[in-house]
Amino acid sequence: MENLSLFEVGDSIQEQMEMQPSALLDVVKMEFSGAETLSWQNLFSEFDTLHAITYSSGIGFVYQLLGLFEEAEIIFGCDEIISYSLQEVMAYQCKMMERMRETASKMKLDLVSRIEKGSLRFYVAHKILSHEKIYLLSAKDGRKRVVMGSANLSFSAFGGKQRENICYIDGERAYEWYWDCYCQLREDSTDEIAKDTLLCADSGEHLEELPIARTIRAKKALVLQPVQEVKEEIRFALDVKSLAAKFAPSVPKPDKKGKLMLSPEKIKTIRRQVVSEQVKEKELQSEYPQLEVFPDEARVRLNGSDLDLHPSREEIAKDAALFLKYMDGYEKFHGDVSGMQKRYFEFANWFFCSPFMACMRDMAVRYNQNLLPYPVFGLVYGQSKAGKTSFLETLLKMMIGQKTKLSAPDFTRSSIEGLKRTVKGAPIIVDDLTNARFNQHAIETIKNDDFGVADRQLHYPAVVISANEDVKAVAPEVIRRTVICRVQAGLTNTEVMRSSVVRTVQREVGTAFYREYLRRMLEVVSDLLEEMKDDASESAPDILAASSQVLLDIFREYKEGELPSYIRSLTLEDYFSEKVTGSYAIKTIRNAWETSRDSFEISEKTGELRYNAGATWEADRILKELPETLEAHKSREWVVMNLEEAKEFFGTSFHKSWRDRFLKK
Repeated sequence: MENLSLFEVGDSIQEQMEMQPSALLDVVKMEFSGAETLSWQNLFSEFDTLHAITYSSGIGFVYQLLGLFEEAEIIFGCDEIISYSLQEVMAYQCKMMERMRETASKMKLDLVSRIEKGSLRFYVAHKILSHEKIYLLSAKDGRKRVVMGSANLSFSAFGGKQRENICYIDGERAYEWYWDCYCQLREDSTDEIAKDTLLCADSGEHLEELPIARTIRAKKALVLQPVQEVKEEIRFALDVKSLAAKFAPSVPKPDKKGKLMLSPEKIKTIRRQVVSEQVKEKELQSEYPQLEVFPDEARVRLNGSDLDLHPSREEIAKDAALFLKYMDGYEKFHGDVSGMQKRYFEFANWFFCSPFMACMRDMAVRYNQNLLPYPVFGLVYGQSKAGKTSFLETLLKMMIGQKTKLSAPDFTRSSIEGLKRTVKGAPIIVDDLTNARFNQHAIETIKNDDFGVADRQLHYPAVVISANEDVKAVAPEVIRRTVICRVQAGLTNTEVMRSSVVRTVQREVGTAFYREYLRRMLEVVSDLLEEMKDDASESAPDILAASSQVLLDIFREYKEGELPSYIRSLTLEDYFSEKVTGSYAIKTIRNAWETSRDSFEISEKTGELRYNAGATWEADRILKELPETLEAHKSREWVVMNLEEAKEFFGTSFHKSWRDRFLKK
């Protein structure tokens, strides 16, 4: 809509409105009879029973109000819940129970006693409630009152601290109409809070006592339907939060009492700092790319402009040939060349589809799916002169036509998170990270991989780290969240100097191949996002498998003759199966068994296999790659494993022959 005229925008909105079915509204017709100045006590007093709907978490005021009534029933909703997914409902109910217990304890209220007597009932929402705040008051002598408006049950709203729209109607007719609305909401959208729930010390440890869990036990089943689409006002609220986070470093801190004294000079200072931060951000944005994918709109933007997703066949074929030429260059390397090409293609597959990971992770959170199948961290490590840096630069050049990278000394968790808020889509490359810096900054950053999830960001980039052989071991919690490419081949110094393949490919390669990939992936990812909404699906949609199939199809279409064996269909198993994540340990143990059986001790009696790794750091490295089924542990430089499980995992019998035993003696 950016290039539409004002009239065209109006027509577009009108068309959308005409396409939507007309909804009928319940509108209460009132007459204005005057206005009064009352305290909240006067407004609510002289009635015996209260039924209320509120979105406030100001429990203290609610408890104080309850003292005015012999019987009361409160329904709590929550504006902060975005989609009413199961995890959001559970989190809200956990925190609400915690707040209710803490506040009741401070005010020395015995809620349990009133709940047991039946004079007090609390409910919490598991679906979207009416946004109206309704308070139904009734007395034994038949008097009835409805209080409504914008005010929640809080001191801020009813204590005169903020402007509110508060109205009331006395009489039977209004009460009965609102009572029907109230009962319908209570029946369809809420769970009752039982006394046992309030008595639990920690709702997190007693999830089966949460109100929603008790409802499910009572009804045997409950259909929970999350909100399908993020509403415009919710997106606006998230945008406000995001902008507030950007303003925060420029705003002065309050004093010890929490007050912030402002003056025209301070506003000028804030403005200067905000402008300075905006300049820095623009500098970063000019240095780093802004790649945004929109699967629902079938379009991609790079640095604010729509990409042409229909490149010519000649351009696509040229880029495909250059990529294959680059990969063929590894045949001159020394070491496990075939394995290196396979690992690099696997990594390229993830690298190319990484701009889609943010929207996949967002949908996964909204529909209670696992985030692990959608990794946003990659690690390329191994011996030096293996072409790691040039490989990553080439991939990025194919994606966006430019090469950018972050020097290792600049890598910290805060610096990366700052970049992820500025850069969009295309991966951030951190080059040549040392083992010490990897352990100090990268591990913690990767373990806390929920960036962008809470504030529903859809275009943040993946982070790719390259490191040399001194990264000795990768912890299991990192392996589960990271696409790892360990290379064990390289060139000599003189061979590196003579090689011209990298320079040729990087000079000549364009973005046509990747734009064709994006065009095809947009349709695929749109289907994957829809698939994720299906509760009947038994497994998470495999975007890595889909991406590899798209790459395979393009290469088949634009390459004459047989494709290299490393270009193949992949699945999540090729990245995260135990045989893949434990590949270094498997290779090390198998080689040691073939060449140095004296490094092993086998005990059929205890069912143990012991391997002498030669150094404690090497034992650590192997231990971190072994699955839990091996029950592995370390004793100095020895790795101790379950013998039978080790036979299965390593594919080796671990049976020493008579000759081995004789030679040892």
